[in-house]
Amino acid sequence: MTALAGLVTAGAANAADILVTSDIAVATVWTKDNTYNLQEQIYVLPGATLTIEAGTVIASDTGIGGSLAVSKGAQIFVLGTQEMPVIMTSTADVATWVGGDPKKGTWRQGVNEWGNLTIMGNGFISEDAVPANVPTCNANNTAQMEGLIPDFVGDTKVLYGGGDDDDDSGTLNYLSLRYGGRVIGLNNELNGLSLGGIGRGTEISHVEIMNNVDDGIEMWGGTVNLKYFSIWNVGDDSFDIDQGWRGKAQFGLIVQGYSTDASQGSGVGDNCIEMDGAEDSDWQPVTTGVMYNMTVIGQPVSGDGGTAWRDNARMQIRNSIFMDLGERLVRFDNLDGDGAQGYGHNGTLSWADTWTTGFASTSTVNPCPSPATTYQAQVDGNLAEISDSVFFRNQAADAYTESTARGVTPGNGTNNNVVIAGILDADAPIQSITRGPAVSLQGGSLTMLPVISLDPRPKNAALVSVGSAPSDGFFTPASYRGAFGPDENWLCGWSASFGFGFLTYPTSSATRNAGANPAGFAETSPAVLGGNWGTTVAIPGGSVASMVTISVAGPLPGVPLGGIFGGTRLLVAPPTVATNVAAGVHSIAIPADCNLVGKTLYTQAGTIALGPLSITLNNAIDTVIGF
Repeated sequence: MTALAGLVTAGAANAADILVTSDIAVATVWTKDNTYNLQEQIYVLPGATLTIEAGTVIASDTGIGGSLAVSKGAQIFVLGTQEMPVIMTSTADVATWVGGDPKKGTWRQGVNEWGNLTIMGNGFISEDAVPANVPTCNANNTAQMEGLIPDFVGDTKVLYGGGDDDDDSGTLNYLSLRYGGRVIGLNNELNGLSLGGIGRGTEISHVEIMNNVDDGIEMWGGTVNLKYFSIWNVGDDSFDIDQGWRGKAQFGLIVQGYSTDASQGSGVGDNCIEMDGAEDSDWQPVTTGVMYNMTVIGQPVSGDGGTAWRDNARMQIRNSIFMDLGERLVRFDNLDGDGAQGYGHNGTLSWADTWTTGFASTSTVNPCPSPATTYQAQVDGNLAEISDSVFFRNQAADAYTESTARGVTPGNGTNNNVVIAGILDADAPIQSITRGPAVSLQGGSLTMLPVISLDPRPKNAALVSVGSAPSDGFFTPASYRGAFGPDENWLCGWSASFGFGFLTYPTSSATRNAGANPAGFAETSPAVLGGNWGTTVAIPGGSVASMVTISVAGPLPGVPLGGIFGGTRLLVAPPTVATNVAAGVHSIAIPADCNLVGKTLYTQAGTIALGPLSITLNNAIDTVIGF
């Protein structure tokens, strides 16, 4: 049940501010015409579903502990779109939005302004801290979710883990999580997005975390797959894996930074990717996953490792970029600090052997009943691997010490890695990066060089990869290194990094190739309406957009049209008057809009006439050159 307060929130004009004070026990829909203010820790209880419409804002008051957790057996469906993302944030963030527009906000140093989104599922986990748990894959193994407090002894709504790796906890699509986190106690904090025992039936795509006191995304066990995710300025590890995650990830951006003036790990970024295998190292399942197309941008002065490995973790990282790391590319932590024994414990593979052992070799210590079913993510290569990737400006004295020992660097014909020798931006594997002035934290013991402008599209050695992800129903084959293609930026239009002005993209032009209609591209006859004219154009796929209307004042020999179509969106370049519009090659100025990245634009050229002049139309396809 929710309580309604008759208020209007700055983030959604004319929207009611719904104070959410009770757990969700039945099928519930949150709509974009309201703003939802979480007043305490809210649970979606087992058997219930929460559906959140595109464009909905969940903005909670700072300091009251508003947070959302989806219990095992419940589902959440976040149905955002690029045009209308779902945003979970604080009212303090919303207050910076100009005219209530989240695309016109201002970044602030801030964190702990509300809680987070936690989802608990029914997949297998390995957790030895619970006395009843056993070291083999067992459906009865469960754990209490970090950052949640049970209401009573035996409260099951805070538990995750089970025996269904195909479990479906719902859908997250175009979701922006900002300024979250909460410190419950030592090593007990809320991450930006917490995923415990989530099954591969759950869909997660286009999710970002901007500013958080603890980790960006943390996963405990399960098999959930993630695609198109961004983690920027979080206060601990950006991408953290524990307790036997066995999933896939592709197209992930990590930008290390800080969210508040605090110690490293409690407001200042720690490791970029941190991987714990199992607890206690010889338990099963053990983390065994695959990542393709990661772009990892560290903190060159006070940042930690690019990848940290613990407790028998097994991970393949391919087609990726690691740059500006503060410490080692490969950091051999061995132990997680929570009582684990590390690689080689009780007959498990040693650290060195993990890097040279084929993927099909599963542990014979505490074996799962069906290893082939339990471990599905890796299909080739070695259990631990960083390959077909590029490394740039990682300048710590020991940046490549461990990676060289493991055969990752220097690059060779086996792993297809590239270490860029130069350090200038012109040598970089991305288009551009700008850092702001140094920020001194913790009395000068930490120095942050915040990224304030970024064009993460590939350049130089990142433009072409040797191999690509398999076409397996989840991965998208992409023949470049890093999270973005040469002509795309999937963060545009919906993310906080876009709204706060962190993304840069050049104004460009398109070449108009005059010619016949493209397949499936049809036009209706233009209509002359009181000196104006317009036409409706059907674009392949069934979408319909309306042609720009241009006023014609008097008999002109020709007027080129400035209507530009990108998908179902109409973009208008300023029309100009020309003496002639002849068949052939012309140029149109394209508005500076990074949403056009990678799109084919349909346009029309033509001469328009009133009275004695005739109408001729010449359809064309414009290919965007820049962005």
